[in-house]
Amino acid sequence: MKVKILYDKDALDKKNHAGWGVSVLIDDKILFDTGENGQWLLENMRSLGVDIQKIEAVVISHDHWDHTGGLWEIIQEKKGLKVYFGPGFSAEFKDKVKAAQGTLIEAGDFREISPNILVTGEVPCLYKGAPMPEQAIILRTKNGLTVITGCAHPGIVKMLEKVRNKFPDETLYLVLGGFHLKAADEKAIEIVVDNFRKMGIMKAGPTHCSGENAERIFREEYGENFIPIKIGMTIEV
Repeated sequence: MKVKILYDKDALDKKNHAGWGVSVLIDDKILFDTGENGQWLLENMRSLGVDIQKIEAVVISHDHWDHTGGLWEIIQEKKGLKVYFGPGFSAEFKDKVKAAQGTLIEAGDFREISPNILVTGEVPCLYKGAPMPEQAIILRTKNGLTVITGCAHPGIVKMLEKVRNKFPDETLYLVLGGFHLKAADEKAIEIVVDNFRKMGIMKAGPTHCSGENAERIFREEYGENFIPIKIGMTIEV
């Protein structure tokens, strides 16, 4: 299974737009999150040879501007596109998807959306005093499970524990995405890394809101199994 990075804060080629938020394409058919800027995302897709008409569904991790920002342009390019969201998303988000002729599909818990591609359903969270539930996406391959997160507001370890409890006997091969550790001190980050090791996670790719300290500490711990995430790269999982 292939994971192509379409939007993030760094790019392999400077002709691609980098910014805040993430967007990844799974096997050319499932889009996870859409970054902060729809025009930039579309231009990245074109430069990377992505055929939008092959995309079957979009999974939105959580109802934040830097993850929903490109959704509206994507829906305009492909009317009726399936949009997987959580029950805790705002009425404004749902109304906007409907107005754009997207097809809303609520995922409150684990749900397979394509063969061997699942969403976790919402993990509850409070962010700045308001609810900010979030879901991740799971890929099941011969190597084990790959988990991709948007921001991990509920806590990256908490989200992974939900996956581990659902699939106790499967290897956690790769975890990538936003780990929400930008404001964390080194001790807190080291505790997260220790939990990754205890869960047997083989490879790690922190990016977006993970922060420079987290990226450095994960790189030091994981060595050649650290994945530096950049727009334009394709990861075989």
